Amino acid sequence: MFSVVPFPALGVVPSFPPTTSCPPAQLHSIKSQIDLLLLALEALTGIGSEAMVQAAQDLRLAGMGDRVSLWRLRQANPLRKGQGGRKKLDVDEAKALVILTCHLAQQHQGRLRSAVGTLEQLTSQGRSPHEVAILGDYLDGFCNLFQDRMKESEGESLAMEALTALALKLLIDLLFYSGAGGVRRLWAVLLERSQSSETLGGS
Repeated sequence: MFSVVPFPALGVVPSFPPTTSCPPAQLHSIKSQIDLLLLALEALTGIGSEAMVQAAQDLRLAGMGDRVSLWRLRQANPLRKGQGGRKKLDVDEAKALVILTCHLAQQHQGRLRSAVGTLEQLTSQGRSPHEVAILGDYLDGFCNLFQDRMKESEGESLAMEALTALALKLLIDLLFYSGAGGVRRLWAVLLERSQSSETLGGS
């Protein structure tokens, strides 16, 4: 079991909706969804593995004490390239990654708000998100990270339009999970989406 300490945005030790167990197929989906959220955070903020490990240590999350351990947990995402990572992720490890994701989102909430606010403004004006640096840089970074780390889908690269839509959805999701109650919200959504075999890019 992992242990945590409070972090400022929530003020209390994060709690989760009751979960009896997660079938392998459900965990398979959850792995992918969490890793994509962390990928989006990397693209938006430039945060690296060292900062993620430090945050995990501050939160006293077990199993993420160094860059290799964190890499192995994230490599459990079945969408990723390579075979060097551990392919199994248990429920407690998934919950620890949820706590880390929400904590990092809270730390960068100001930038998330700015990016989402800019997106809303541009959308209302019928303009492309690439026209403003904060979104253009984020989208370029996300697409580059995704194409560098993820396997090609059935031998064909995911269309740039689909990648852009995924990146923008993840951005909005991260802002939603950055506030009070974000841990419970994210875990509930992960369970719901994994049960219906949805991805973060789905509706």
